[in-house]
Amino acid sequence: MSTELDIAETLDVKGLSCPMPIVKTKGAIDDLAPGEVLEVVATDPGSVSDIDGWATGTDGVTLLEQEEGDDVYTHYVRKGE
Repeated sequence: MSTELDIAETLDVKGLSCPMPIVKTKGAIDDLAPGEVLEVVATDPGSVSDIDGWATGTDGVTLLEQEEGDDVYTHYVRKGE
């Protein structure tokens, strides 16, 4: 699915652990225009549940997809319209 998404920005939070991937994701989302998609690339396995929980509990943010690769977790988050 990620190839179908129009990625506005990629945020690299590899090497960071909780809560920094969420803190940096929130900052990057705040800088996007409504409707834009942020790609977040992390190495913290906890980022899967952390970003899911953050997106679920945050108005104006939608978690579109999460992918798990070779110790890398990629999250796609859309800022609300």
